[in-house]
Amino acid sequence: MKNMKKLLLIFCVFLGMAAQAQNETKVLIKTNYGDITVMLYDDTPLHRDNFIKLVNEGWYTGSPFHRVIKNFMIQGGQNADGRVDPGYRIPAEIKKNHFHKKGALAAARQADQVNPQKMSSGSQFYIVQGQVLDEVMLNRFEQYYGKAFGAKERQAYMSIGGTPHLDGEYTVFGEVTEGLDVVDKIAAVQTRPGDVPVKPVSIISMEIVK
Repeated sequence: MKNMKKLLLIFCVFLGMAAQAQNETKVLIKTNYGDITVMLYDDTPLHRDNFIKLVNEGWYTGSPFHRVIKNFMIQGGQNADGRVDPGYRIPAEIKKNHFHKKGALAAARQADQVNPQKMSSGSQFYIVQGQVLDEVMLNRFEQYYGKAFGAKERQAYMSIGGTPHLDGEYTVFGEVTEGLDVVDKIAAVQTRPGDVPVKPVSIISMEIVK
């Protein structure tokens, strides 16, 4: 009987998590290299709602991935007309349960020297490509950056990879659910000084997935 109750409890928790995942907003990012679908986390509501607002306003339509670093990340967010951001920042929503695994969607920001609160840009975002790390490298990251990675983080960083040194410094507010191969394609493009793609990498459009 006790085992049956335990199984029932686990099943109910699973259903609850599945229902929550189904309710989380997804956004389709169409690029000239293919499509990327991202899921926005509900426990970072300021970033979620702002991203949805900008998508609905067409802010990202025709804008570029203007900064690309292989084995690190791809960054976009400026408006097609050249505006870097909408002129406001978003309070940090840095959560321990959201970390910089491959495919993480996070908000870019100004450096600590001018932004000690780690507030996010109103529109600049990046998607992590990163690289796979072994246990020795993770231990070195912990020592050098003064971080402590849990079992979940270690499993991700040692299997799909990521950029663990960014954990706790930037708000991760979503993740790629489809199109990691497109992220890899974009991350592999040739760049010139400033990490700017030689040939434009364009966001054709973004739309909320119904």
